[in-house]
Amino acid sequence: MITVGSLAPYLGGALAVGGVAVVASRRRELMIRWCAWAVGVPLVTGAFWWGRPGAAAVAVAAGVIAVLEFGGLLRLGPPDRVVLAAAVVGVVLAAWLAPGEVLRVVAVGALAVAAVPLLAGDADDGLRRLGAGLLGLAWLSVLAALVPLGATALALFVAVSIADIVAYFAGRRLGGPRLSPLSPAKRWSGTLAGAAAGLGVLAALSVLSWPTAVAVAVGGPAGDLLESMVKRGAGTKDAGRWLPGSGGLLDRIDSLLVALAVLLVLR
Repeated sequence: MITVGSLAPYLGGALAVGGVAVVASRRRELMIRWCAWAVGVPLVTGAFWWGRPGAAAVAVAAGVIAVLEFGGLLRLGPPDRVVLAAAVVGVVLAAWLAPGEVLRVVAVGALAVAAVPLLAGDADDGLRRLGAGLLGLAWLSVLAALVPLGATALALFVAVSIADIVAYFAGRRLGGPRLSPLSPAKRWSGTLAGAAAGLGVLAALSVLSWPTAVAVAVGGPAGDLLESMVKRGAGTKDAGRWLPGSGGLLDRIDSLLVALAVLLVLR
């Protein structure tokens, strides 16, 4: 069984190798992104080392930030964002403190999200706000899976991240048919190469199984396309501008979110 302690040397080695590659590339954008990773990876790994409370803290922080970015993309007002953030946090806390009540908390959160436009009497824009809120709840509440999965979720994040990187560079070099009109730059060749790389990472980390394989190979690309659809609907390129080299947090965890959902279903 994988633990955070057994995973830490791989993460440190990946950062070191990535740093060497970035310096060799001499690309400023990649250097900025690597610096963000060099700060974020030790913080997240340290939190997961703390166990379920640490994983819950990471999920809560990520959930609140993701809700703010999602609300900006979908043009949700402050009341919608506050209620959605509270609902996502409630699901995470339930996964930590009362795992048997998670579905009930999700249902209560959905009712709360629906109540905001209903109580406001928003006949003109209420349906859009309701749909956006429920999508955000379904999409972002998956972060609660970080709590029970622990180190496995961390390994999954590493795998989908490397799969994304390999897919990007392999797709540009190999070319071929486009994966989807939602993301014209992505190619089937890159997606398949990324999936192979992600499965290799899972094998190296001793977490390769058919559920984790499907989560990385199918869930990862699907998550990327889902965020592309949301961003195209919003007419923007990035979910945010605060994360150096990555835009926003959603731009960094979009693949992980659906991969976690697939893993939960298959497990």
